[in-house]
Amino acid sequence: MLDVEALRAEFPALAGPQIYLDGPAGTQVPNRVIRAVSEALASSMSNVGGQFGSSRRSEATVDRARAAAADFVGGEPTEVIFGPNMTSLTFAVSRALSEGWKEGDRIILSALDHDANVTPWVRAAASKGVRVDFVDFDRKTTAIDLDQLEAMIDARTRLVAVTACSNAFGTLVDVPRLARAARSVGALTFVDAVHLAPHRRIDVQAIGCDFLVCSSYKFFGPHLGVMWMRGDLLEQLPAFKVRPAPDRGPGRWETGTGPFELLAGFTAAVDYLASLGWGADRRGALDAAFSEIGAHEMALADRFLTGLPSGVSVVGQPGLEGRVPTFALEVDSLPASEVARQLGHVGIATWSGHYYAVEPMSRLGFLDRGGLTRIGFVHVSTPGEVDAVLSALASLES
Repeated sequence: MLDVEALRAEFPALAGPQIYLDGPAGTQVPNRVIRAVSEALASSMSNVGGQFGSSRRSEATVDRARAAAADFVGGEPTEVIFGPNMTSLTFAVSRALSEGWKEGDRIILSALDHDANVTPWVRAAASKGVRVDFVDFDRKTTAIDLDQLEAMIDARTRLVAVTACSNAFGTLVDVPRLARAARSVGALTFVDAVHLAPHRRIDVQAIGCDFLVCSSYKFFGPHLGVMWMRGDLLEQLPAFKVRPAPDRGPGRWETGTGPFELLAGFTAAVDYLASLGWGADRRGALDAAFSEIGAHEMALADRFLTGLPSGVSVVGQPGLEGRVPTFALEVDSLPASEVARQLGHVGIATWSGHYYAVEPMSRLGFLDRGGLTRIGFVHVSTPGEVDAVLSALASLES
């Protein structure tokens, strides 16, 4: 089992009195990530491609980051692309993919998704006259209707874009099943794994997708977007780039000079997660680490659900099955913003609103009512923090 107190000692932010339950919007970072970023800046790194030491250090930093990302998602280093954030990477790929679309084609999106996996595709489809359809979700459990999705996929379908885990409700999605359905008609699958990444092991080979994106600031790293793209697509799709940029490899997708210090921090974040497990190599250690992470987090989730006070209800998956420990709460007689304000007043960080999950919040009727209050636990959360937020929820003033 994880020694959570020992792990918390590695996180400077956790030494203070504030309780961080805002992990779904971004996690705190351990000392090794802070040191990696600082040391990269201090070691006089330069742009890549130079015939001198600081440039070679930057190249080595990029290589290490690609290797770490490949281990993290289960692909190859040559299939990893870095960018400022997941949203920017998704817009880039939506523009490239749409170059091959034509009128009469269609794409399928998920009504459960963060808007970063909705609007880029809607805009791209509109530019080509391509039809956009949404697969719906169950209003009680927020589970995607996979039977409906499989029935929607046909020979005209060019893309299925879906989340692996809802950033609003913590709902898990059976992505391998939908990827198989898409592949059966030659359609591509684009997976938003941003909210899955801190909680569950990612394996693009097992998923069977063509693209997968995540963000390292959601799994204890710096602000950086990461994309895995199937190797043949990475080389063949039309990348929108400047003329001097590489014509082959991941660099053709990475516009501008890379954030070398953040790449160093990214590698440190993956190594931190691997240090929680064991194995012959980093991939094996990550396998074991996420098994431990999942066990600890779901024990916290069980404690939270069991102790919810009256007047507070979870929107979405009612139990532990099919979810990660992210909870959207509705509180009787109080708007979400007021719940978050009162929790913040006693030192508990949470979020209120729609968290960019515009589509599901609208369909559930919460968008015009101020959204919901979101509470998220991660592997360095403690039972004491669960009890503290339960006590605070029980003490809310109307």
